[in-house]
Amino acid sequence: MKHHAPTTPPIESLHQEVPRLSMTADAIAQDLVRYLLNHLGRDRYAGSDIYRYHAMVYAIRDRITERWRNTRRAYAESDCRRAYYLSMEYLMGRATQNTALNLDVEQEVREALHKYGLAWEDVVSEERDAGLGNGGLGRLAACFLDSCATLQLPVMGYGIRYEYGIFRQTIDKGHQHEEPDHWLAYGNPWELERPEHTRRVPFGGRTDFYRDAAGQYRARWVDTHDILAVPYDVPIPGYRNGTVNTLRLWKAAPTDEFDFAEFNEGDYAEAVASKNFAENISLVLYPNDKSENGKELRLRQQYFLASASLQDVLRRWQTHHEGFDTFADRNCFQLNDTHPTIAVPELMRLLMDDHAMGWDEAWAIVAKCMAYTNHTLLPEALERWPVSMFRSLLPRILDIIFEINARFLRQVANRWPGDHERQARMSIIEHGDDPHVRMAHLAIVSSFSINGVAALHTELLKAGLFRDFHELWPSRFNNKTNGVTQRRWLRACNPELSGLISERIGDGWVTNLPQLEKLRGHVEDPVFRARWRAVRQSNKARLAELVKAECKVDFPLDAMFDVQVKRIHEYKRQLLKILHVVHLYDRIKRGDVQNWTKRAVLIGGKAAPGYAIAKKVIKLANAVADVVNNDHAVGDRLRMVFLPDYNVSKMEIICPGTDLSEQ
Repeated sequence: MKHHAPTTPPIESLHQEVPRLSMTADAIAQDLVRYLLNHLGRDRYAGSDIYRYHAMVYAIRDRITERWRNTRRAYAESDCRRAYYLSMEYLMGRATQNTALNLDVEQEVREALHKYGLAWEDVVSEERDAGLGNGGLGRLAACFLDSCATLQLPVMGYGIRYEYGIFRQTIDKGHQHEEPDHWLAYGNPWELERPEHTRRVPFGGRTDFYRDAAGQYRARWVDTHDILAVPYDVPIPGYRNGTVNTLRLWKAAPTDEFDFAEFNEGDYAEAVASKNFAENISLVLYPNDKSENGKELRLRQQYFLASASLQDVLRRWQTHHEGFDTFADRNCFQLNDTHPTIAVPELMRLLMDDHAMGWDEAWAIVAKCMAYTNHTLLPEALERWPVSMFRSLLPRILDIIFEINARFLRQVANRWPGDHERQARMSIIEHGDDPHVRMAHLAIVSSFSINGVAALHTELLKAGLFRDFHELWPSRFNNKTNGVTQRRWLRACNPELSGLISERIGDGWVTNLPQLEKLRGHVEDPVFRARWRAVRQSNKARLAELVKAECKVDFPLDAMFDVQVKRIHEYKRQLLKILHVVHLYDRIKRGDVQNWTKRAVLIGGKAAPGYAIAKKVIKLANAVADVVNNDHAVGDRLRMVFLPDYNVSKMEIICPGTDLSEQ
C-alpha cells in the first residue's frame, strides 16, 4: 500500500498562519511565566532575578519577531538601496528599556511583572551593559542604528560579538585596575544565533598568481588558516513604527573544534589549541596593543569583521541578483573610523578572486560604495599597520593595497608633476626602515564621501590633516554633526522631564527633535520654570545617591553639578579640568569666595590598559579629590569625585542630573 506524506503548506506561508501575539499585560504575564517554567526550567519563587529577566526579554522579543521578519522581507522585495554600518564598537548599554519604549509595551510589561510581585526596575537592573564599545565612536554607532530604524531606513549594523567588554574598572588607592567584564556570563537573551550564515575568514598563506582558462591573469589566496565567523543577530526596533532593523555580530570559531588524535595521545592543551586561537579574535574588545601579539590580534579582529560582513552582503545580494551590474547603486558601506577600512581591499579581493572581475570593474564598484567617517584630528591616533605584519597575516590583501597605492600615486603625479614630497605625504604606504600602511589614507582614496563629526572638526580636517586630499577631491569632504537619540537620552532616561515637555508641546519631538524649539514660548512661564527646576532637583538627587553609593561622598543638591565623563586621554582635557579644581581649591584656601557658586565636580571614564599617562591622570584626579573632600575649611563649597566604571547605564543617571557638561 502506498503511503502519501501529509499535505503541508509551504514554509513561506507559515507566517500568515501564526496569529499576532497580544500586547496586553495578561498575555505578556502568561508568556513570562511559561518561559520561566518551561523554557528556563525555573520556579518563579526560586532562583535569581537573572532568570526572571531572561523570561521577560523572551516575552518581549516574541512580540518583535514578526515585525523583524516583515522588515527583512520588505527590504528584500523592494530591492531598495541598503546601507551597512561597519564598526568595531557599539556602545549599546542596556537594551530592555529602550526596546520596550520603542515597541510601546513598557507599561504592559510593568503590569505583567506586578502581577507576580516583581518590580520593573529590579528585573531590568539584572541586564548587563553590552560590552561592545568604549567611547563616543561606539555610542555614535548605537544612536545611529536607533535613528535609522526610527526613520525606517534600510540600514544594517555589523560588529564583533566580544565575549568580554573593554574591562570593568575598579579604583584601588587612586589607581585604575582592570577586571574582566564577562557581560555574556548568563548569555544575551536579545540575540539570535544564525549559524546557517556562517562565513570562512582566511589568514596567513600566500598569493598564487595564475592564468585562467580564458588566459586572464588571476590571483588566489592559498594555504590559508581559516577561522569561522558565526553571526548573532540583535533586533534594533524603530520608535513605534513596525520597523525592526538588525545588528549582526560575529563570533569567531575554529574550523575544527579539537584535534582528536592529539587528545587521544594525552596532549589535551594542544588538542584545543586551534579552538582557543580562533576564539581569541572575538574574546576581548581592544586587546592591549603594547605587545606585538596585541597589535596582531587587533589587525585580525579588523579583518575578521570586514571579511565576514562583506561575504555576508555578497551572499545576500546573490540570493536576489544574477550579477553585480547594479551592486554599487544598491549598496553602501559606512566605515566608522579607520578600523574597518580593510574592507576596501577585501571587497576588491572578493570581486576579483571569487567573482572573476578585472581590476577596473571591481574598483568602479568599490569606489562608489565606500564612505568614511573620521573621528580624530590627531595624526598619532590615525591607524598605521606594519607592512611586515600585513605580509604575514594578510598577504593577498597587502598585494591589493600596493596596487591601489601605485594607481593612486600616478593620479597624484599627474595632478602635481614632480612634487615628490606631496606624493610621499599622500602615499598609502609610509616608507622608511619600517614601512607602514596608513589606514586613513586608504579610506580616503577609496571613498566617495569623507565626513567629520562636527563643523569645526571637518573644516580642520580639510585645512590641516587631510589638506592634500581635499585639494585633490574637494567634493568628497562633508560634515555630519554627531548627535544622540532623544529616545534614550531624554524620553527613556529622563521620564519626568519628557513628560513635562510633552504636556506643553506634544510628543512629536520624540521623532522630530527640532520641535523642541516650541519650548521657547514657555520660558517666561513661572509655573513651567518651577516644574522644570523641580525635575532637575529630582534628577540631581538620584545622581547624588549614585555618587554616595560608589564614592562615599555627599554631593550637596544646591551645588552646581559639573560633569566630565568620557574616555581618559591626554587630548580629552581631563587634566585641564583637574587643574581647574585645584585652582578653585586654592581660591577657597585664600578666602577668595565672594559670590561663590557651590560646585560638585564628577569625572569618569576609562584609560586604556596600556596607556600609562592616562592612568596617571586618574590617579591625580583621585588624589585631588581626597584633598578637597577631606579639608573641613572647604566645606560644601567644593566637592570632587572620580566615578569608577563609567558606562551607558550610569550615564543614564548622570545625564539628567548634570548642570554643566564639560567637553
